[in-house]
Amino acid sequence: MFILESVYSIATEVPMKIIGRRQFAKHLVQASASLAAASALRAHAQTSPPAPPHTSLPASSEAGYRRFSIGETAPFDAPIVFTRNPNTPKLQFFSLRDVTLQSGPLMQARASNRDYMLRLPNDRLLHTFRVNAGLPSTAKPLGGWEDPQCELRGHFVGHYLSACALFYASTGDTVIKAKADGLVLALAQCQSQLGQGGYLSAFPIAFFDRLDRLQKVWAPFYTVHKIMAGLLDMNTQGENDQALDVLLKMADWVDTWTAARTEAHMQEILNTEYGGMNEVLYNLAAVTGDVRWARTGDRFTKKVFFTPLALRRDQLKGQHMNTHVPQVIGAARRYDLSSDYRFNDVAQFFFETVTEARSYATGGSSNNEHWLVDPNRLAAEMHVSSHHQECCCSYNMMKLTRHIYSRSADPRLMDYYERNLLNHRLGAIEPETGHTVYFLSLSPGAWKTTCTEEDTFWCCTGTALEDFSKLNNTIYAHDSESLYVNLYFASTVEWKQQGLRLRQSTDFPQNDRIELKVEKTSAKPWTLQLRIPAWTTAENTVFLNGRRLETRGTPGSYLALSRIWKSGDTVELVLPMRITVEPLADDPTQQAFLYGPLVLAGQFPMIGLADDLDHSQGPDLSKAPSVEVPALRASDANPAAWIKSVPGQPLTFRTTGQAANVTLKPLNQSWQRFAVYWTVS
Repeated sequence: MFILESVYSIATEVPMKIIGRRQFAKHLVQASASLAAASALRAHAQTSPPAPPHTSLPASSEAGYRRFSIGETAPFDAPIVFTRNPNTPKLQFFSLRDVTLQSGPLMQARASNRDYMLRLPNDRLLHTFRVNAGLPSTAKPLGGWEDPQCELRGHFVGHYLSACALFYASTGDTVIKAKADGLVLALAQCQSQLGQGGYLSAFPIAFFDRLDRLQKVWAPFYTVHKIMAGLLDMNTQGENDQALDVLLKMADWVDTWTAARTEAHMQEILNTEYGGMNEVLYNLAAVTGDVRWARTGDRFTKKVFFTPLALRRDQLKGQHMNTHVPQVIGAARRYDLSSDYRFNDVAQFFFETVTEARSYATGGSSNNEHWLVDPNRLAAEMHVSSHHQECCCSYNMMKLTRHIYSRSADPRLMDYYERNLLNHRLGAIEPETGHTVYFLSLSPGAWKTTCTEEDTFWCCTGTALEDFSKLNNTIYAHDSESLYVNLYFASTVEWKQQGLRLRQSTDFPQNDRIELKVEKTSAKPWTLQLRIPAWTTAENTVFLNGRRLETRGTPGSYLALSRIWKSGDTVELVLPMRITVEPLADDPTQQAFLYGPLVLAGQFPMIGLADDLDHSQGPDLSKAPSVEVPALRASDANPAAWIKSVPGQPLTFRTTGQAANVTLKPLNQSWQRFAVYWTVS
């Protein structure tokens, strides 16, 4: 949808069961999807246009890419043997310490997130760890997924450690760091008290015995991954040496446990969600220089999932999305360290098919945590339930985007990243509380349902803590000679190796003007690469020190300005925004409207919602009064002809000429009932 225009084969089948963490959390091990919903999907599919012929995506231009022919040995049939052979990316992102946010929407979201983090006491976060280790705890237990009876308990502490480390690296906040250092110290004590070869968790090691016997258990390696990733972040970003010591002991336990199983049995074990165990072990290998951890990470290569992707086949229908995106991030990291093209093929095709054929206008993907249909069937999938776009998935897709972008420097990937950031991520945090969303629904008349202060602790609550602690991590990138400006948010970047500091001043997306001022520079020439987003027009303009340049940027590319810069040089960029429309491929009457990169949502009153409806994982429209979402009539192919801005109200629009006109605002500002997709004739 966002990068290339591709056509995929379409089938009408839909899985009859949707089994995910929501249902498991309610102790329904195998919950069936609604028969009525499935029947509706089938009926919709049967009336959809016939499937277009299958057309493969064009081959990647990246070095090391190759295809497998039909009948050729499958790519992962050969033994997986890790050999260090790093792949040098084209671009590098600046460290969190080198980019400082200024006043704006990113800083506001980060501040709300910090307030929530500081309201969670360490003793309560640690309670189940201490109980599991036989240490005393008088703290009141947390609820939800951190409840002492929940099998996923402990996962949130891993997210919390990562968030603290990232927040400290981004801001130097010593209060956050001290809180996280205290958590690491307490976890080290729990690990020592357990005395089980480095094992550390908030649940007993017997959970892994159940996993080994292929009995039902809620994702123990998933939780261990979160804790290990949090400890690694505390070491690399949080400057905590003890965290690495605890992590290495955990990794030793993981290595010992997995090495004792045959490869065939490990492949069976990998059918139970294991998060990004491959990624964290590859990252640990990179930090320590010890290939032992990369070889341990290889044991988490789920071949039945990776093989079709390496063959450029979308067989994602029926798969649980957030189980698998972290695995692909691990594949991308494996390629970084080894240059093994098989893992690059997996990551590249997965990214292409999800972003082009399985993503909504917001950048999000999935329904009820799963891909329920074949590619380019979003209109059919959208009607199955109102639980669209699990937020963890958006978070992880943005992580994957960074990997792939660093190899290609393709600005279109930043278009996709920006869509997710502005619409899905900034639209999922409640400004007053810092509480965040699990599902971002696209059903007409939906509303946002947030976590509670101490009784939910969903996976999406944890990834949100991380996300909103590192909002400065993708604004800028560089190669040896160029500084790339990818995102337009008020901030300052320090390129220490080049003796350069650049300040960006803007109210974007409130307006379309960006100012970039060189505050410090060396005397040698360098290039400023300005991303010209695909959503702007050919009328974009650039001024250098107040003088309009004759050159213009091509939307969907970078505009390169090369010179010997001087301190005080100022570049002003104007990126006109316009109303555009994006229909769904399998039902073009279902349309979303955007202003620049901002998805617009129709506004409806927040009526008839009980408190329990406000804090469930997603909106249940069957339990709320219906909202009349009108169909729209397009009087002109250009939506700007009948969707007009409201004078004096920035980023507010009103339809004209409709039987019932509606007001539209950005989805990220919509905290009442709303509609994103409309039936348009």
